[in-house]
Amino acid sequence: MFGLGSSRAVRGLWATAIALAAGAATAVAAPVAVADTSAPPTLNGAWAPLSRCPVDDPAMLAADGVDTSALCLASASASGSITLGNTTATTGASDLQFGLLNDRGTFSIIAPSGGAVLAAPVQIPGGLLGLMCPSNIPLVSEICAGLVDGDLNAVTGTLEPAGDPSEFNLAAGLSAGVPILTLPVKIHLRNPFLGSNCYVGSNSDPIVLHPANLSVPQGSIVAFDQDGTLDPDGDMGYVKVTGTGQRDDSFAVPGANGCGLAGLLDLAVNLKVGLPSPAGNNSLVLNAPTTYLGGFLSPAAFAPTEGQQLADRWHAAVVG
Repeated sequence: MFGLGSSRAVRGLWATAIALAAGAATAVAAPVAVADTSAPPTLNGAWAPLSRCPVDDPAMLAADGVDTSALCLASASASGSITLGNTTATTGASDLQFGLLNDRGTFSIIAPSGGAVLAAPVQIPGGLLGLMCPSNIPLVSEICAGLVDGDLNAVTGTLEPAGDPSEFNLAAGLSAGVPILTLPVKIHLRNPFLGSNCYVGSNSDPIVLHPANLSVPQGSIVAFDQDGTLDPDGDMGYVKVTGTGQRDDSFAVPGANGCGLAGLLDLAVNLKVGLPSPAGNNSLVLNAPTTYLGGFLSPAAFAPTEGQQLADRWHAAVVG
């Protein structure tokens, strides 16, 4: 069971277990830019970081608090960097959220409907000139010659899910250098010349991230009431985990696809960026992420409707 009883000893065991999972979650927030999605709600008090938890997913609602318990996980990083082939970009603020089901010690991920990862927009260095120029390719050279307008040159990258996270390794969250989970992604490149379907990676051929902690994370437990008010005797809580970064340099990057009319600019992007790029030539670094993993401190006390009660309290905490 993943729960917390009234005794100090049991509380300590729960804190250790939840810190493991919280540290693991921080590893996968690998941002390039925000995917198009509606804004999540604002939650009150201590609930605030868990604004995209998929509490209404049928699997989460079905958690009984005894055999299975439902949890919410959120991880945020203010900055980092990602290298794809020959191009390195600084990442902006990122947000990773999903639900976790604990089935007697086995954890499974429940991704929110909009995808687990969102991040702030990032400009590709050099814009279109840096992405595919110079080049002795017909059409490409003509486009490059006309890129005097900054808006036409600007290129942004948007990280989009290419599948749900999987292979969650709880123990790796308290370790260094051990892959914590798997996150398939694709990167949507945006520029008027590139069209609306220019991607690096796809659902069928994604960039597959396996990040690991750079050092052992540190965690502190926070208890709160159902409305989000901090309360050391509250029946809800989370562990806030800080003190480590994440890195992954194990992933390969496929070539660009769908860039320009009928993919005519794929070759130019690939030649300039150095795609496809094998594992070892690419890297992801996240700086100082903060992670929260929370739910009922003693799930069994809310049996047999622990998942439904978690959802009810989450919705009651929505501001406005």
